[in-house]
Amino acid sequence: MMVVKTYNSMAMTGIQIKNLRLRTVIGANNWERNVLQDVIISISFKYNAKQAEKSDRIEDVFNYKTLAKMIIKEVEESKFNLLESLVNHIYKIVKENRELQNVTVTVEKPYALRFCDNVIAVKSDEDE
Repeated sequence: MMVVKTYNSMAMTGIQIKNLRLRTVIGANNWERNVLQDVIISISFKYNAKQAEKSDRIEDVFNYKTLAKMIIKEVEESKFNLLESLVNHIYKIVKENRELQNVTVTVEKPYALRFCDNVIAVKSDEDE
């Protein structure tokens, strides 16, 4: 299930794509290289949506549906050993859109550790 939240701060509008649930090959253990595992991806960013806010036209908004579809395709076709590599790969895809600011990408791998709900990797503009 994809939840999209918006919030507005001055001229910038924030978008959150929350809990995009996908399956991919992720992990360094031999058994992990042969199975699809769940990952949960969340992305947040801000962009100048002033024109879209005025016009209320889809043509004036950043198309986050296209971004989500691109990420789905990339993740489902990828085979990373490390969660850190996957979160960095997704972050780079998002950052290809120069108008996006304050980008944060979170990737969760459920049950990656015994007695643990999720292991979470985060990459954001603050890290650059």
